[in-house]
Amino acid sequence: MIRTLIVEDDPIAAAAHASYVGRVRGFEVVGSAGSGTEALRMLADRTIDLVLLDVNLPDTSGLEVLRRLRAAGHTTDVIMVTRARDLAVVQAAISFGATQYLVKPFTFSAVRAKLEVYLDYRSRLGAGPVVVQEDVDDLFGTLRAPVESSGLPKGVSRESLDAVVRTLTDAGAAGLTAVEVADAVGASRVTARRYLEYLAETGLAERHVRYGGAGRPQVEYRWRATGVPGGRAAH
Repeated sequence: MIRTLIVEDDPIAAAAHASYVGRVRGFEVVGSAGSGTEALRMLADRTIDLVLLDVNLPDTSGLEVLRRLRAAGHTTDVIMVTRARDLAVVQAAISFGATQYLVKPFTFSAVRAKLEVYLDYRSRLGAGPVVVQEDVDDLFGTLRAPVESSGLPKGVSRESLDAVVRTLTDAGAAGLTAVEVADAVGASRVTARRYLEYLAETGLAERHVRYGGAGRPQVEYRWRATGVPGGRAAH
């Protein structure tokens, strides 16, 4: 079993990540840390094979956790988990020895795909000595193999999802209806509602009832402020 540590300060997201990992054969979650300090303590106290490490933590950056982990001589594999898409973050994660990179929001299928690739990589490591260049290339190629699915549901594209997320985070605590989001991103009301419902189902947005006006109450959506963009910190 691959002993896995979840490092995520948002309790809802941490529980979701732990549930996803626990559903993949060959993996078990042995702990969950809500801060960089707690993560480093747990890594020093127990045997951990893999860390799902969020970039933005309340006390430090996940990149700093990864750097300190490597400086201490730990070779534990790390999958960076973040909403950040800045190239510098990705480059730093690779430089500090991240094994893979997982961008939020994602579904179980995306996590499963990453973990299955990682499990194949671990199996190849234990298959025998690496003796020629082709062996090395094949080993590295296992982790770099393209994933067939983005992990997003059918009908949800990464570009459109990013646009909806930006619109919600810009609105802050005000909340927006599907019609308002549709107008902002240039989509139909039906399309906007599909993306908003996806964000609500994954725990990234909240539904609220908006009263007032001549018509019936409307459903509005607000970006969750705790541990996500537009809240305490970019997450």
